[in-house]
Amino acid sequence: MLCLVWGFQQIAIKAVATDIAPVLQLAIRFGIAGSVFGALSIRREGSALLTDGTLLPGCVVGIFFGVEFLLVAEALRFTTAAHSVVFLYTAPVFAALGLVFVPEERIKTAQWSGIIVAFIGIAVAFLGHAEGKQRLALLGDALALLSGLCWGLGAVILRRSALANASPLKTSFYQLLIAGVILACFAYFNDEAAARFTPIAMISLIFQTVVVAFMSYLTWFWLLTKYLASRLMLLSLMTPIFGVVFGHTLLGDPINRHFALGTSLVLGGIALVNGVEFIGRLRHWANRR
Repeated sequence: MLCLVWGFQQIAIKAVATDIAPVLQLAIRFGIAGSVFGALSIRREGSALLTDGTLLPGCVVGIFFGVEFLLVAEALRFTTAAHSVVFLYTAPVFAALGLVFVPEERIKTAQWSGIIVAFIGIAVAFLGHAEGKQRLALLGDALALLSGLCWGLGAVILRRSALANASPLKTSFYQLLIAGVILACFAYFNDEAAARFTPIAMISLIFQTVVVAFMSYLTWFWLLTKYLASRLMLLSLMTPIFGVVFGHTLLGDPINRHFALGTSLVLGGIALVNGVEFIGRLRHWANRR
């Protein structure tokens, strides 16, 4: 369900980009959600909120989170929603690489082949914008790929810091409020603060704020405190499937052969990584039987 929601969020942003700039949409949704989470966190923990060792890692993760979505917003100005969601969700690859020296998170030797296949898929997908007339789209893809890097690194920091034991509410507060401030400042100084609050734009903002920022992020941060980050990030690769389908059917995003092949390789590489572990679990279960 999280992957379904996240696969649609880029489409919701892109659909009303002419009414409200993507960066301003994200600033509004994160600012509202972060303020509410902050109020709830203060009510729950009081002065202990900022004195339990989570402030510094919270700020660092919040900066990564803000930069991640700043890159997403700018990417959507140049490339399609389908492309942006695929490159954003290369984050599991970067998270797996970042956690390689953590014993309980380390991936197996056989799983490295899946990582290699995924990176080949990224390269192939970029070939679809090799022509000169598509250089702006190539820039958009590159920005979306960098956003994936920021997400992956943010997940590593979250997992390996005091935030790993913090409540999802507090983690959401740090990330969303700091991201909202970063994005709002960028929108103001980059002349992207003008908005037309049309009915469709309001529906999009309500979806982004309530469903994405409130419900899905709380669930995601809770999962990160309970399960291995590398496994969760890998499973999140289902999101690009939904993103490509929604982008193509609802916005008419083109899917050329390079992009289709590259996406297949990225998803296939992640499936290979997960498949090795899944087969191992099946064997373990069979032996116990």
